[in-house]
Formats: sequence, C-alpha cells, structure tokens
Amino acid sequence: MLNVKNINQYYGGSHILRDVSLQASLGKVTVILGRNGVGKTTLLKCLMGLVPIKTGSIEFDGQPIHKATPYERARAGIGFVPQGREIFGRLTVEDNLRMGLATKSAGTPIPAELFELFPVLKQMLGRRGGDLSGGQQQQLAIARALAAQPKLLILDEPTEGIQPSIIKDIGRVIRMLADRGDMAIVLVEQYYDFAQDLADDYVVMERGAVLARGLGKNMEADGVRQLVAI
Repeated sequence: MLNVKNINQYYGGSHILRDVSLQASLGKVTVILGRNGVGKTTLLKCLMGLVPIKTGSIEFDGQPIHKATPYERARAGIGFVPQGREIFGRLTVEDNLRMGLATKSAGTPIPAELFELFPVLKQMLGRRGGDLSGGQQQQLAIARALAAQPKLLILDEPTEGIQPSIIKDIGRVIRMLADRGDMAIVLVEQYYDFAQDLADDYVVMERGAVLARGLGKNMEADGVRQLVAI
C-alpha cells in the first residue's frame, strides 16, 4: 500500500532524513521507533506532504504521490493523526468529525462505525473539542482521520499524555482496524510496550536513517528495546 524509497529531506543545511526506505502493507501495523529528534515526525510529515522531500520517492496504492499536495493525498485515502492531536478546540465534537469528511461530497454522513469504535464521542457530540480530556481528544483525532475511511492511517505518538485506560482502548482499535485487512497503519510511538504489542513490522531510526528493521514478533530478540532506550 505504501512504498517509500530512499527519501532525503533537509532543514536549511541540516540533513534530517537520510535515504529512508520503508513499506506498509494492508492488514499490518508498521511501527517506527527511535529516540527523540531522530526524524520520525519529519518522516510522517513527508508522507503526508506537509514537508517536501528533496530526493527519493513515495508510492501509495501503486501511484507516485511525492509531488501531491496534502489534500490530494487525503483524497487518495491517507488519514493522518498528528502529534499533539490538533483538534479544533472551539468546534464541537460533531464539527470536528465533519472536518474529516472534507474530501467527501456535501451531506456525507459521519460513519456510524466511529461511535462503535469510540462510544464516548457519541455522548459528547455537542461538546466543544477543547473541553474534552486529553484521552478523549486523542480518540476524536483518530476518529476524525477515520471519517473518510482511509486506506492508510498514519499516527504520530497517539499515547502521548494519555491515561492508561484510554491507551488500551486506542491499542484495541488500532489492532481491530489492521485485522480487518483493508487498511495499512503506520505508527510512530515512544511507548515501547505499546509499540511491541501492535507491531507486525518495525523500523528503528537513528540520526535520520533506518538503523534496523524486522518483524514485530522478533523485536525482543533483535534487541530493539536497547536500541531505542534513552
């Protein structure tokens, strides 16, 4: 579903991403790990078109997209949950979810499945997003990305600042989405145990480059915990 080949990216004179390659397949969770500042968030922004790449290529569903705009990538079927959630605090939960339908025709209903995945959102449709707890805001951000029924879901540290009970709920939803087999998931995560539980494949980054990669089931044997330890 996603094929990234040898992408490079610079901020000024700093070489941020160095020949990064990775793949993400339908029905699988590809986890990207690494210490702070190694380029993980920059990589995701490049996948979404928020930051341009200097060289390399990004293919999605067999088509090159590295020159496409962010809205074109969203329309093609990529959903993005940014670090820090970035919901619209002054808008209601319902309006936030409708923002996720921006690439759809007018009048497209909010998918009922979202309320099955995150029941709390149905109870809070009229509440402003900024009045939700951090965990509820994260659920809203994920639901907003899912509203357009993407084929690729990209999540940047969804457990950051979230209470343990909601972390479990989010993990359950991510696994359920992957197991359906019609979506690829790319997850950047600092919380090692959460990442290990979900990973079908893993990629470890260091100084803007891929340091290691492999199967999720082999993370302990491959010493990934030590590679990402601070």
